[in-house]
Amino acid sequence: MQDVVNTEQAQAWNGPEGSHWARNQDRWNAVNEGFNEPLLDAAGITGGHRVLDLGCGSGQTTRLAALRAPRGHALGLDLSGPMLAEARARVEQEGITNASFVQGDTQVYPFEEGSFDAAVSRYGVMFFADPVAAFGNLGRALRPGGRLAFVCPADATLNGWVAAMASLRDFLPVGDFGRSGQPGMFSLAAPDRIREVLAAAGFVGIRINQAQAYGTWGHGAEDAASFLLGTGPGRHLMEQADPATRSRARRTLTDHLRAQEAADGTVRLLSTSWLVTADRPADPSDIPQ
Repeated sequence: MQDVVNTEQAQAWNGPEGSHWARNQDRWNAVNEGFNEPLLDAAGITGGHRVLDLGCGSGQTTRLAALRAPRGHALGLDLSGPMLAEARARVEQEGITNASFVQGDTQVYPFEEGSFDAAVSRYGVMFFADPVAAFGNLGRALRPGGRLAFVCPADATLNGWVAAMASLRDFLPVGDFGRSGQPGMFSLAAPDRIREVLAAAGFVGIRINQAQAYGTWGHGAEDAASFLLGTGPGRHLMEQADPATRSRARRTLTDHLRAQEAADGTVRLLSTSWLVTADRPADPSDIPQ
């Protein structure tokens, strides 16, 4: 892997968290895939475009971008070796020949300047150690006039999985799941913060729109509860409790999710996010050096 400055995230995504996401890539895609079409539409990917997918994980959005640009190429970039192994296996299985993957840190990856027409990310841009530096490096990788499009979580209270985890406050130290402007999942939850970061990184034409989609978290409340408690936040909370408390927490979460079951038993929760687009200035003289 190239040089890494975001060492804490690199450690996490090459450890238990990355292995969890790699093993459960289909389940995470079922949670998040409602944002795929809006994201790729916003990026305007077509024809022979060269596309960069940031924080590509196991590569679903990279593969979809490649299919939209049959004469072009899609490159997925991620810190996680376990997830990239799954991404490479999937493109091989699906016979997609115009997608590839590389392990690296967006903040310092040595992109060739102007080498991409578009960059996309589905929940892959919230964990940068220095977001201005990361987006600035990304901007240089885009050609003048190139488009950035990404999806990031909006306010935590507008997301169904957060409400589900909040049902455990009587048993576990749930906290507030982070604040906007601080490193973490909700670091870009405030639109003003998004504008501040992207403008400082040299982007123009910044547009922020709310997007909502229901994701499938499990088939039956018990299954969904087990999945939620097996995520990074869930594991962290459960590790702090004794066996009796963990048992009560699991029952409480299962009861909460049972109210979300559809007629077929599927548990679907609403996610509320920001769909953000921005452009690299078309005039090279307007691009910060």
